[in-house]
Amino acid sequence: MATVELRFSAQPEHVRTARLVAAAVARRAGVEEAVLDEVRLAVGEACSRAVGLHRGNGLTAPVRVILTEEEKVFSIEVGDEVPGPPGGSVDGVAGIDVVLDPDIEGEDEMGLAVISGLVDDVEVTSGESGGTIRMSWPVSGTSELP
Repeated sequence: MATVELRFSAQPEHVRTARLVAAAVARRAGVEEAVLDEVRLAVGEACSRAVGLHRGNGLTAPVRVILTEEEKVFSIEVGDEVPGPPGGSVDGVAGIDVVLDPDIEGEDEMGLAVISGLVDDVEVTSGESGGTIRMSWPVSGTSELP
């Protein structure tokens, strides 16, 4: 299992870098070429959401992106450090359920809707230490080393 971890300050200009890194690692992991645009767009939406949450809550902590290549799956986790709802967490909630939550603000809801439309396997979790969007795609074969 190969893992790449990226941390960047919550600035919108760094989202493009995260998208480029995600696409490059996905390509190397063996994600089909036709799916790479979806990977790029989904990571862009997830990172933009995390940046917005950090900036909106006055956090200076970095946004984290973890890219993991397993035998048959490539997964990406985008995490923020904005605490979840008071009095509990929303652990293991499927992405579309969060999109339909009336308590989530408009822009955040729209980003999650876009991600849910791009990625078949998406999970959104939130807790006291922050939230995570986990997305995964099948790998078509063994990765080719340059």
